[in-house]
Amino acid sequence: MDKELIIRSSSDNVDFALLKDGKLIELQKDEDDNDFSVGDVFIAKIRKAVPGLNAAFVNVGYEKDAFLHYHDLGPKLPSLLKFTKRVSTGKLKDFSLKNFPFEKDIEKDGKITDALKSNQSLLVQIVKEPISTKGPRITSELSIAGRYIVLMPFSNRISISQKIESREEKDRLKRLVKSIAPQGFGVIVRTVAQGKKVAELDKDLQNLLSRWTAMCKKLHKAHHPTKVLGEMNKASSILRDIFNDTFTGITVDDETLYYQIKDYVQEIAPNKESIVKLYQSKNPIFEKFGIERQIKTSFGKTVSMAKGAYLVIEHTEALHVIDVNSGNRSNKANNQEDTALEVNLIAATEMARQLRLRDMGGIIVVDFIDMTNAANRQKLFNHLRDEMKDDRAKHKILPPSKFGLIQITRQRTRPEMNIKTREENPNGINGAEVEAPIGLVQKINHDLEKLFKKDYKKVTLNTHPFIAAFLTKGFPSIRSKWFLEHKKWVKILPRDAYTYLEYHFFDKDGNQIK
Repeated sequence: MDKELIIRSSSDNVDFALLKDGKLIELQKDEDDNDFSVGDVFIAKIRKAVPGLNAAFVNVGYEKDAFLHYHDLGPKLPSLLKFTKRVSTGKLKDFSLKNFPFEKDIEKDGKITDALKSNQSLLVQIVKEPISTKGPRITSELSIAGRYIVLMPFSNRISISQKIESREEKDRLKRLVKSIAPQGFGVIVRTVAQGKKVAELDKDLQNLLSRWTAMCKKLHKAHHPTKVLGEMNKASSILRDIFNDTFTGITVDDETLYYQIKDYVQEIAPNKESIVKLYQSKNPIFEKFGIERQIKTSFGKTVSMAKGAYLVIEHTEALHVIDVNSGNRSNKANNQEDTALEVNLIAATEMARQLRLRDMGGIIVVDFIDMTNAANRQKLFNHLRDEMKDDRAKHKILPPSKFGLIQITRQRTRPEMNIKTREENPNGINGAEVEAPIGLVQKINHDLEKLFKKDYKKVTLNTHPFIAAFLTKGFPSIRSKWFLEHKKWVKILPRDAYTYLEYHFFDKDGNQIK
C-alpha cells in the first residue's frame, strides 16, 4: 500500500491531498485568515453564564461568542482559574506545577453559575471551529498534542491509546511514561508511540513542556482575548497526526515549505527523510498527480463507483443523506440478493472515503440496497467498520435497520470541505450551470462499457464540440485510453446542434443505439 502526501502552496492558502494507492482519500486546506483552528489556546473572558443551557458564552475575538458547556470545563477548573489569575498578575513565575497546590475538583453534574462568573479570565482551547452561524466550541480542559504523547496540565492521569492492542506494550509504555511524567501533568500516549524508546518519548515531552512554558509567559498582562498558543503549521500538524512507516512520498511545490517539512520529518523519522521531494515542473502539481480530476469527480452530488454503481449525496441542515444505486449492475449477478451485497460493499468502501474526503460530520444516514439475508447485513456492517477504521474523526456506526438504513455519527470539528464541481453553461444561458466535462465523461465511460459488453463492433459517438475536443486532445487522449482498454476504436463526431450535455451513440450502420 502506497501513501503519498501532495502539498500545493499558493499566496493565500496551502492544500494538502493524501493519496492511498493513487486514490484521493483526504483533502485539507490551510488558509492564512483562519484564526480559530482546533487546538488553539486563548486567554479569554466569560461573557455570561446561561443556567438554562448549563453553559457559558465566552469572548474569544470571533464575531459570535464561543460556547463552553459545563461538561467541557474539566474537573480541575478551580486550579486552572487560580493558576491563570496568579500568572496573569505576575505573582507566579514557576510554570512547572510541581509546587502548585491544586484546588478541590468541581462536581461532575454541577451548575455553570457555581463554577464561572461574568468577566472572569479563563484559558480555553478550540475543539470545534466556527461552522455556519455558530461560534467556536471550546473547552477549559487543556491538552497539548505532540508526536507520541499528549500533555494534560492540571491532571495526574496516564492513559494509553485504545488502538494499541498488546497488553504487554501498554504496560511497558505506562511504566516508561510514569518514570518521566512531570508532577502536575497528565499524559495520553498516542498510537504511534508503539515500540518507541523512553528517549524518544522524553524528547517529545520536553518539547511540549517548552510550549507550555512559552504559553504561560504570554499570559502576564495579556489583552483579552488573545491567542497564547497556536497549533503548529498545518503541514507539521498533519504529519504529526497521520505520518507512519507506510508513507512512500511527500511532494511539495514550495521551496520554503519543502525545507520545513524535510526538517520536521528528519526530526520524527530520520530514515524517511529521503521521501520528501521538491516538485519543480511547470505542470501544476495537482494536475501531475491526477488530483484535480479526482476532485471534480468526487465532490459532486452524484459520485460514480466501480461496476456502474453510484452514490447520491444530499446535504440538509439537520443531517446528510446518502443513497446507494446499483446503476447497470442490476442484471450482472445470479440473483437480487447477490447484486445488492456486491453493490453495497463497493458503496461502503466509497462512502468511508467520501466521509473523510468531504470531512462530513454530524448525523449521516445511508440508504443501502435492501438485503433480506441477515448474514449479508452483518457482512456489510463489518465491512463498513473496517473501512472506517483509519478515520481519525470519532465516529459511531449503528447496525442496518430493517429498512436497510445505516446511521452514523461522525465528529465535526471544522467546516465541511465543499468544492464547486459545476461550471458556467457555455450555451449562453444566464446564471445556468452544468457538470464539468470530466463528470460527463464518466457517464460516457459507463455507457461505453455497457455497449462493448453487448459486443458492438464499431461505435460512433456524436457529442457537443467542446466535449469532442476534450475526448480527443492530447496524448494519450481519453479516446486512446478507451482503445487500449477495450481494443475497440470509437469514432467521435462533433455536433454543433447538440447542447452541452447531449450525446448519442450510433452503430456501424448509422442507427442510434438506445
